[in-house]
Amino acid sequence: MTTVTYSEYIASLPKILSGANVLFRDADGRVLIAETTYREDGKWTLPGGTVESDTGETPRQGAHRETLEEIGLDIEPGQLLAVDWVRGPGRPPLVSYLYDGGVLDEARQSAIQLQAEELSAWLMVTPSEAEPYLSPGLHRRIIAALDALESGTGTAELEDGHPARRA
Repeated sequence: MTTVTYSEYIASLPKILSGANVLFRDADGRVLIAETTYREDGKWTLPGGTVESDTGETPRQGAHRETLEEIGLDIEPGQLLAVDWVRGPGRPPLVSYLYDGGVLDEARQSAIQLQAEELSAWLMVTPSEAEPYLSPGLHRRIIAALDALESGTGTAELEDGHPARRA
């Protein structure tokens, strides 16, 4: 029998990445999407990014920090709309949290200031118009989040953007 220290045990566990985004809408039901400067596939995203859990940051705090950094809006994230277990080649699984950012009026939209190192443009588009801009999984996550928001059924549990299978 091999005895390991607690830190050795923790180091041996599988790694999971964590990200958090915020879903902003306008009065017409369009959603805010942003063009990144770093994605090789050219796909757009939502404001948000990696949760810095090594510093003690929570997903909600990460969503707030990333929104402030990326688009210059200091808005506390609202309801958790979706949690998605996202598999991907060449990396550990990602748990993606998607929060409600509420409805942005014209004044808030005018206040958007992009972080030039990461974002080059933003648009307000209908969910169907967003589809070609986004990865399929992110588009499905947005649709599930909007459905959860509209129906009031609570947080959508997803796997790769699809409703999680229940045993």
